[in-house]
Amino acid sequence: MAEPRDFYEVLGVPRTASQKEIQRSYRKLARTYHPDVNKDPAAEGRFKEISEAYDVLSDPEQRRRYDTFGPQFRQVPEGMDAETWQRVRSGAGRREPSGQRAGAGRPGQREGESVFFSSDFGDGDFSFGSGDINIEDLLGGMFSRSRAGAGGGPGFGRGVGPTPGADQEAELTLSVEEAFAGGRRTVTLSARGGPRTFEVNIPAGVADGQRIRLAGQGGQGSGGAAPGDLYLNVRLAPHPRYRVEGRDITVELRLAPWEAALGASVTIEGPGGEAKLRVPPGTSSGRRLRLKGRGLPNPKGKPGDLYAEAKIVVPPRLEPKERELFEQLASVSSFDPRRRR
Repeated sequence: MAEPRDFYEVLGVPRTASQKEIQRSYRKLARTYHPDVNKDPAAEGRFKEISEAYDVLSDPEQRRRYDTFGPQFRQVPEGMDAETWQRVRSGAGRREPSGQRAGAGRPGQREGESVFFSSDFGDGDFSFGSGDINIEDLLGGMFSRSRAGAGGGPGFGRGVGPTPGADQEAELTLSVEEAFAGGRRTVTLSARGGPRTFEVNIPAGVADGQRIRLAGQGGQGSGGAAPGDLYLNVRLAPHPRYRVEGRDITVELRLAPWEAALGASVTIEGPGGEAKLRVPPGTSSGRRLRLKGRGLPNPKGKPGDLYAEAKIVVPPRLEPKERELFEQLASVSSFDPRRRR
């Protein structure tokens, strides 16, 4: 009989993988190959292989034994070290552990049977777009019904306890002003069963890419288990005046030529209200002037900054006196903007 594939290879993880990495890979593969989802005839065998690998590698003690003894780890008697086991295999005869059949898995698990435990799908980080997929249809009832006599092959669904609901994700688009101020907002998401409406508490200073968790608002659990959570992925909508990078906000500062040349005290409008700003003499277009701490707030740390980016704007039409003054300036100035300094 051919030796089974390496369990780490089955799950597509390195031998140094953490428990979280193993769990994440298993969930992804289980979604792909479960026979209720994948109708390929080979999917059922692949799914059994994935489940067996996860059953072993998710249990710290079984994983330790697997790493020590390899695929035959179930045949090794308790207390036997690797050196003794090698001697047994090389000619002293093989023994099976007393009271334990070779190939047995977790307690209560039949040989060759894949069993899902409530922790297997407890706190996932699946991404389901804008919530249009009915996660309950896909995962909530997947493992709770028996496949015995349903043409699905023996073993699936037997002994399965309550299965927590899957976590879901959706996108929440906010304006810069909404992200800055925070507050409560009514959010309506489309779903297969019809629109769902939530009251969401938006933290002041929430940044693009952060997530807001709505506990218990994800997929429904089965067998009386708790529902999953709904995560709202925050996206900041493009703004006509503000450019946001992390928690820093940049606003355009339009200056007249004489303000840029002589310096000025100006008022700029940020998402938090008006702010006074001193423009140094000799300011050119593109120069960034910082207002410390006036960007997006940060409930857990340092707030962002507000940057005013100078842009020199000339009058579209000159009055006679203005033209005369500009001509005088041109005649006496030696400044050449095209000469590199």
